[in-house]
Amino acid sequence: MNAEDRILTVPNLLSFLRLLGVPVFLWLVLGPRADGWAIVLLMLAGFSDWLDGKLARAWNQTSRLGRLIDPLADRLYILATLAGLVLRDAIPWWLAAVVVLRDVSLLWVPPVLRRHGYGPALPVHFLGKAGTACLMYAFPLLFLASHQGWYAEMCGIFGWAFAIWGTGLYWWAGVLYVVQVRELTKG
Repeated sequence: MNAEDRILTVPNLLSFLRLLGVPVFLWLVLGPRADGWAIVLLMLAGFSDWLDGKLARAWNQTSRLGRLIDPLADRLYILATLAGLVLRDAIPWWLAAVVVLRDVSLLWVPPVLRRHGYGPALPVHFLGKAGTACLMYAFPLLFLASHQGWYAEMCGIFGWAFAIWGTGLYWWAGVLYVVQVRELTKG
């Protein structure tokens, strides 16, 4: 079996666990409103996102499946968190729309890449990772900012800073992906 075709790897297991955490996160936020546990789960998801990539490279366990489920888990956490934040009135709907619109605007990329003989996705760009990381920092802070307490104002300031910066980087990475696809498919 080709190393790229491996399924049972530690990084893939971490990504699968992250995927399983998405509905749990939504239930914590929208059901019992256990924000403390939801934030812990979100932080664990962010840490496991970093760790699975680190381990995949260090242990030579990168795989096609990993390149698909890792960004899928990221997108699902982003969508779930945006939904929770909007439904709890912690952020305005337009912020969620701007972030989601970036992913929707790139839905055409995988079919075009496949048609030209490339994998289903481009390698993740550093700016995309940085944008996702900023958003993953922003979300718990914005949850905390929606509470009453001495920390709420400071969390709001930093949460919005990370949200704005992360959204900008997220979109910038999207533009770079479009440029990459154009370069790969021209001719």
